[in-house]
Amino acid sequence: MTPKVIAMAGKGGTGKTTTSALLIKYLLSKKLTPVLAVDADSNANLNELLGLDVGMTIGQIRKDLKSDMPPGMTRDQFMEMKTQQAIIEESGFDLLVMGQPDGPGCYCSANQYLAMTMDHLATNYRYILVDNEAGMEHLSRMNLRSIDYLLIVSDPSARGIMTARRISEITAPLGLEVKNKYLIVNRAPEPMTPELDAKIREAVKESDLPLGGIFPSSDDLIKQEITGLSYLKLAEDIPVVQTAFAAFDKIF
Repeated sequence: MTPKVIAMAGKGGTGKTTTSALLIKYLLSKKLTPVLAVDADSNANLNELLGLDVGMTIGQIRKDLKSDMPPGMTRDQFMEMKTQQAIIEESGFDLLVMGQPDGPGCYCSANQYLAMTMDHLATNYRYILVDNEAGMEHLSRMNLRSIDYLLIVSDPSARGIMTARRISEITAPLGLEVKNKYLIVNRAPEPMTPELDAKIREAVKESDLPLGGIFPSSDDLIKQEITGLSYLKLAEDIPVVQTAFAAFDKIF
């Protein structure tokens, strides 16, 4: 099986993780499984929106690679074994958390082992969803240089829309092959202000970044997060879920 890779991008605080959780809910509801969700943000919290506890991260495994290997085991075997242990297995999807960024010293070999492990893992999934931090370096570390869907998430601000356009423009210099990319505007006010609507239309018109969807600000999401309940348990008839699912229907 060759998985389709979905990557989230956008500046900090735009709602990439929220969008990722809603997308996982969508893929599960449409039975587009199995899914591997990768939390590549150093401030990992996708697990919290999914109601899951994290035991081991890739960052911790990288540090372990600096120590002596168990007798009779190569570093790539060790990396693969530990990565399998780090995977949180759920019904229809698995979650892998990258964890804190590397500390001092070269981790080139560790990233190489990670890329090899991801190659082996990838064939087990229909979709791989990567929730990135502000940069997209994790994609190259995991050997995921071909992206089927890049969702660039912006908050409802002129600066956020401008940043989304810049991210769209730098994918080629990074050597990333992006087959489809879309702008997602998150936490939009209702009704939409004329100024924001004009800025979104300008960004879509002047860049190769079609509009994927505009998600409204939602008290339901805020309440779900504050109470610590999984986004997967959100009712599908609440407005933000309906809006997100309609957008994902068009994209996927």
